Amino acid sequence: MTRKFFHIAWVITLLVPPLSSRSQTPPKIKTNIDRYQILIGEPINISIEATIPPGSGINWLSVDSLPHFDFVEKGNLDSADTATGKIYRQHFVITSFDSGTHVIPALSIRVDNKNYFTDSARIEVGFSKFDPQQDYHDIKDIIDTPNPNVIYIIWYLLAITVISIGVLTYLLLKKKMAVAVIEEPPPPVSKLTPYEEAMKSMVELKKQKLPESGQTKLYYTRLNDILRLFVLRKLQIHSLEKTNEELIVQLQSMNLTREQFSHLAESLRMSDFVKFAKYLPGQNDNEQNFAIIESSIQILNKMEK
Repeated sequence: MTRKFFHIAWVITLLVPPLSSRSQTPPKIKTNIDRYQILIGEPINISIEATIPPGSGINWLSVDSLPHFDFVEKGNLDSADTATGKIYRQHFVITSFDSGTHVIPALSIRVDNKNYFTDSARIEVGFSKFDPQQDYHDIKDIIDTPNPNVIYIIWYLLAITVISIGVLTYLLLKKKMAVAVIEEPPPPVSKLTPYEEAMKSMVELKKQKLPESGQTKLYYTRLNDILRLFVLRKLQIHSLEKTNEELIVQLQSMNLTREQFSHLAESLRMSDFVKFAKYLPGQNDNEQNFAIIESSIQILNKMEK
């Protein structure tokens, strides 16, 4: 009897370690990020992969937002069975419109009632570099490329046809049309000083509460226009036909402190992000950019033309 019991215990001893070892195999979490330094608005590709033992249960990460980052794309969760377990994968594309150093936090994946975490990552977000001393050039017109002679002949005949139709139409309608030349009155000249007009416009803009009614793009457009008109009238800088980057270069010659110029430049670039990149800033951003433009007008008003 004792010998039989010893034999059974010996068999159990051989079987237990493999089972125990198998159950203790921990899940493997991998996080792949393709870049750690971007310009504002550039995409970051993130791939998260989890390998879990056979028979384990998993609660995949659920993330709707990340501080300082916006989701551009969320891929579907894929899974595949392997000899060592089951693999789960998901791909994300994010970006950021907030300059500075920001951290993608560790995200939780729960396996068999135990939490495992992805790697966190530090991301540098900055503006594109530009040389204030470098001349800025207008966008050039499209340059025609050489074409075969037959193309020129076709365009020549087409032009002659269009001109002929235009002359014929003019002669037929000449006697029936009275051309009235209406001179448009010159634009009214404001009786307010540039500073008074700008401050009045700022007060009116604040009363309209455009961001609250979903008109954030219009809010930043008018905020930008108020500054441009003030700069034109007060400093005689032809700002209305310039891009914001060109305006930033010209304002750099003003006697602004480094901090004042930096805040104003970021506010003008934020306006471009809202208008062209469809970036939706928060209420704090709206109030901060309003205060920057208002403060900049007050500072520039004290300067000589």
